[in-house]
Amino acid sequence: MPEPSLLARLNQDGFVVIPSVLAPEQLSSLREAAQSTTALAREGNWPHVRTLPKQFPPWPTPATEGIWGVQGMLHPDLPAHETFTHFYFSDAVIGPTKELLQCSDDDLVMELCNLLVRPDKAFELRWHRDDIPATASAEEELERLGQPAFSAQWNLALYDDASLVVVPGSHKRARTEVERNADPYEKEIPGQLVVELKAGDVAFYNNNIFHRGVYDAGKERMTLHGSVGHVDGASLRARNVLQHGCKDWIDRCDFGFLDEKTRDRAERMRQRLVLMGQGHKDVGYSLEG
Repeated sequence: MPEPSLLARLNQDGFVVIPSVLAPEQLSSLREAAQSTTALAREGNWPHVRTLPKQFPPWPTPATEGIWGVQGMLHPDLPAHETFTHFYFSDAVIGPTKELLQCSDDDLVMELCNLLVRPDKAFELRWHRDDIPATASAEEELERLGQPAFSAQWNLALYDDASLVVVPGSHKRARTEVERNADPYEKEIPGQLVVELKAGDVAFYNNNIFHRGVYDAGKERMTLHGSVGHVDGASLRARNVLQHGCKDWIDRCDFGFLDEKTRDRAERMRQRLVLMGQGHKDVGYSLEG
C-alpha cells in the first residue's frame, strides 16, 4: 500500500512529522543563530520574549523569572534575522505548506516565526487549543473546528525535542467529558501522544488540536515555532497572528539578501500580512493566562 500523503496524515491525526528536513550545514547555521539569539534574550538585550511563568501573550518584561521563548525571528532588528528568514521562506517550509493547504505561492501569507527555548525553571503549558478558549461549549468548538485551518503551523527542532504532547484526532471533535473536566495540567489524558522530534525534524500540526507543552529546564531546547497562512483565511487567522505584534515592524522588512525567486515569494507574502494588519486593528488575544 502506498504511504498516505502529508495531508491525509494531518487530516487523520492532526499532526504529521517530516524527518530530516535540514542538511547538516543548515542545521549548524540555524543552531548558531538560535544560540546567539537566545543569549541576547537571556541577557535582556532583546525585548521580545516569552517570560515565565506566563503562558500566552502579552508577555511582560523585564524577564524577572526567566524566559521560555524568543519572539520575532524575522524582525529586521534581530542580528540573526537573515538566517531565520532564509529558512522561513525556503522550500523546506513552503513545500509542505503548499501541499497541506492545497495552494500555490500566490495564496500564502507570511505569519509567525518564533523560537522556543529551554526555560530557566521547569515550566508546563496547560491543555489547550490555540484559538479556542477553554470556556467554549461543545457546539462552539465544533463550529470553529468545522472551518478550514487556513494555516500550516510547525515546530522545527534544532535539538532533540519531546516537549509537545497532543491528543491525535482531537482536531476533528469537541472535547470529551474527561478532557473538559481534567485538571489543566493533567499528566495523562486518554490517547495522548508525545511528539518526539530528532534534531532537524519538523512537525506540522493543526493549532486547534488538543495539546500542551512540557519543558525541561535541564535539557537544551531550541525549536523554531512558526506558521504560514492562506490568504482566504485572513479574518479567521488575524487574531492568532497579530496578537504577537508583528504588524509593528513588518513594514520595515527588507528581503534584498534573498535570491530573486525567494525574494519575490517573501515580498508577496509580506504584503498579504500587511493587508491583514490594515484590515484588523484591535484583535485582542486568543487565550488568557
